[in-house]
Amino acid sequence: MKPESLLVATLASIFGILSLTGCKSGDGNTIKVGEFASLTGKEKTFGTSSHEGTELAFEEINKSGGVLGKQIELLTEDNQSKAGEPANIVNKLISRDGVVAILGEVASSRSLEAAPIAQEAKIPMISPASTNPKVTEVGDYIFRVCFIDPFQGTVMANFATNTLKSKNVAILTDAKSDYSKGLAKYFKEQFAKNGGVISSELDYNGSDKDFKAQLTTIKGAAPDAVFIPGYYTDVALIAIQAQEIGLSIPLFGGDGWESDNLLQVAGKAVEGHYFSTHCSPEDTSAKMTSFVAAYKAKYNKTPDAMAALGYDSAYVLAEAIKRAGTTEGPKLRDAIAATKDFEGVTGKFSLNEKRDAVKSAAILQIKDGKFKFLETIAP
Repeated sequence: MKPESLLVATLASIFGILSLTGCKSGDGNTIKVGEFASLTGKEKTFGTSSHEGTELAFEEINKSGGVLGKQIELLTEDNQSKAGEPANIVNKLISRDGVVAILGEVASSRSLEAAPIAQEAKIPMISPASTNPKVTEVGDYIFRVCFIDPFQGTVMANFATNTLKSKNVAILTDAKSDYSKGLAKYFKEQFAKNGGVISSELDYNGSDKDFKAQLTTIKGAAPDAVFIPGYYTDVALIAIQAQEIGLSIPLFGGDGWESDNLLQVAGKAVEGHYFSTHCSPEDTSAKMTSFVAAYKAKYNKTPDAMAALGYDSAYVLAEAIKRAGTTEGPKLRDAIAATKDFEGVTGKFSLNEKRDAVKSAAILQIKDGKFKFLETIAP
């Protein structure tokens, strides 16, 4: 969510692919699609939700007859929320398993690691939720069905100005996360345009446990609110420790907050705070209502935005295969790139010339221990 070092780290995997002919997954009775996700480890709720949405979508598609007269076979691998694993997994999925496309990841850092491999192999890759702009800049075979951080950062800066009425904001950023640093950058740029002032800008390293030194400095700067563009695992501890030192001002962040784990760990410490995300299960559209019902029936829980994005990514791929009439890489790439006015669970969207989805964002507030829809902001 450092791209240069990740590109270097994947060179061996790329060369491995280029030396193999691979197998044609359009042959046989199934169409093989690869997925890499964080099913265990630090961000496991993101990967699990995204995978469940993807799995549900392909089950529906297969029950309806599949694509091109074949069933879709989803090959899912767990990257354990670890650097290094995505490159190994995507290399295997392409060169050994012969997948026609890759779905993943949620975290931008892990998508950035895998994308060069898919690009070199000319295998389309669709990220459900990686918001860092650099992801699709890797090449023309890389896509996403989510909005990007320049938009999300702008949304939250305008939210701070217009809804929170904040004029003085502190920023606390994860120095190890491409996602966090990117979102902070775009927030800061727009907030300055709005006439706002950044009272203090501090960072931490993902997986740190003690944030009190940074929070004490922030408290001393007396901001109106604190922008924390991090992941739920860190945000939960930050919120608890902010409460412990008496920092009782609004905390707000991006889609990295969205996990029930945030509520379970932080409890009342996150009550009343805010974050941006891709959609809300409280949306009353026919698409969302149907999706929520099907997801609850299968998994016995309410889906989050990551599940909805996983679901949409699977349908975008399936519809592109139908339009292409083939699973051949270049033709499938062109069909995905031509996605326009797609009616998804996360809203109606098109892919632009940079292969990014142009769509609205939702603002949620944590109220009574639940994520409550507050407002929608269009691009």
